[in-house]
Amino acid sequence: MSDAWAGVDPVALEGAVRERAGRPVAGVEDMESYLAAQVADASHREVLGPLLSGDGPSGVVLRRGEVLARWGDPNRVEMAFSVTKSVLSLVAGVAFDEGLLRLDEPVHTSVELPQFADAHGRRITWRHLLDQTSQWEGELWGKPTRVDAQSVREGTESAAGPPGEGWAYNDVRVNLTALALTVLVRRPLPEVLRTRVMEPIGASASWSWHGYANSYVDVGGIRLPVVSGGAHWGGGLWISALDLARVGRLCLEGGEWAGRRVVSRRWIAELWTPCSVKPEYGLSWWLNDGRVVWPQAPSTGRCARGNGGNHLLWVDPARDLTLVSRWGADVEALIVAVSEAVRPG
Repeated sequence: MSDAWAGVDPVALEGAVRERAGRPVAGVEDMESYLAAQVADASHREVLGPLLSGDGPSGVVLRRGEVLARWGDPNRVEMAFSVTKSVLSLVAGVAFDEGLLRLDEPVHTSVELPQFADAHGRRITWRHLLDQTSQWEGELWGKPTRVDAQSVREGTESAAGPPGEGWAYNDVRVNLTALALTVLVRRPLPEVLRTRVMEPIGASASWSWHGYANSYVDVGGIRLPVVSGGAHWGGGLWISALDLARVGRLCLEGGEWAGRRVVSRRWIAELWTPCSVKPEYGLSWWLNDGRVVWPQAPSTGRCARGNGGNHLLWVDPARDLTLVSRWGADVEALIVAVSEAVRPG
């Protein structure tokens, strides 16, 4: 393995990390109050899944498999918020590699669920679910799609518009993706993630993935829990910075870990293929090619982000760089500072 410190300015990197450690996001010590203030929905505000309070900024910088810097406690488990969506897409990759999932095939051909039984639902493909262009309208686990306030920010979706022709960031629709995948693989998604991804990459056993108190589905007479794809109403992935950095490293390596194929290279390429409606978005990953996501950051970066960027997994193939930040304010400044300290190549 080549030298992880080649092309790195250690003084600049240390300064970036030190500055980050002193810029906490306020209020995370009481997650119930914090989440209530974050969620702008006018109705259906009740939390359905478990919550985990935060404990200040923490993170890690990884390059070529070596930890270059860390701050706070990177072993501490935190709620990942919408970073969960990008991990959900890795689980979809396992199904893809097994031949169970075909991206541009309608979901109803492999999964029998009422959400895909009407005229609109029968047109929804797996790609539509994973790139958030399904434009599905309905209710799941007591939450209607229309109450997710973050959906209307983009203005690209049309009411009852065709799948694939409008984009919206909607947690109810992501939860529908998790439901469909659970029925497809016929196992709880955390079990798939653990055995097919996290154990092969040497992750710890401290992470967990949660759904809601009412999110279950019957598959072949067995009641299976269904996880959530974010933490809009609680739940989601809870994971340490070091374990999340391993996920980032796996993606940088094209789905391979220590010579072992974990996820196909083709699937990693699909994750980072721009959505036709929303070019800065892939299959539940954000792409900075046009510097829309983070205007000051390198265009070579891709990221999983949650809670407005307060949770971040940033990977930059040009620098062979993985950056994880939790509960640090103004994360774009951190990306810029770390990127300036690590030259491409």
